[in-house]
Amino acid sequence: MKALFGQEAVTRDITVRVSVSYLPEQSEPGRGRWFWAYHIRIENGSHQPVQLLSRRWTITDGRGGQHMVEGEGVVGEQPMIAPGASYDYVSGCPLTTPTGWMEGSYLMVGADGHTFDVAIPRFALRAPAVAE
Repeated sequence: MKALFGQEAVTRDITVRVSVSYLPEQSEPGRGRWFWAYHIRIENGSHQPVQLLSRRWTITDGRGGQHMVEGEGVVGEQPMIAPGASYDYVSGCPLTTPTGWMEGSYLMVGADGHTFDVAIPRFALRAPAVAE
């Protein structure tokens, strides 16, 4: 599991794993655009179903500029994750620098009606070095 997913965080028996891939075919370094895809797996290790309600991201570029992203669900869904089950999705992030990072949280609600935040681990966005 660790080979595919390089970063992970656990909050209240919910594990969030992240894998990142640089996408050279969608990047245009000469025009100041770099693009990454990230694969998220959310594993429910608790004893109750949970539903992902919303997300909050902080995206930081290589110059330290920050962009906040908030919204309902992920990739248009608000998945219900049963105990012992997982939910996977893939999304992307463009930057105007060849490096940066992302981190954030998901707002979840348990079957008991209580809401709680689940940490998304900080992960690096790094384009491979290009020969001059």
